[in-house]
Amino acid sequence: MNAPMMLSPDALAKIDKAVAKYPPTEKQSAVMAALTIAQDEKGWLSTEAMDFVAQYLGMAPVAVYEVATFYTMFLLQPVGRKAHVQVCGTTPCMLRGAGELFEVCHRRISHEPLHVSAD
Repeated sequence: MNAPMMLSPDALAKIDKAVAKYPPTEKQSAVMAALTIAQDEKGWLSTEAMDFVAQYLGMAPVAVYEVATFYTMFLLQPVGRKAHVQVCGTTPCMLRGAGELFEVCHRRISHEPLHVSAD
């Protein structure tokens, strides 16, 4: 698979710097850094961006998808330009009032999670 060029030379230099921290045979270890750099540049991680990272690091695309879907810090769809709101839903956070924040988000942004408001 030959993924098209997805990132700027500056982003590639940052990925190369992250890769340099690992032995040459372990460059896949920089996958989280590479995904973060790609997301910072693109605003979110499209399948094409993840495919590019996989090719750049010599990984199977599915291995990159596994990382990107496991960590909630990676955004797999476009997010709003004005704000990106994430609310912790763990038991300790819910006990401290996260449920009220969810209600505000439902009223002001969208009734469904992971949606962008009309504005």
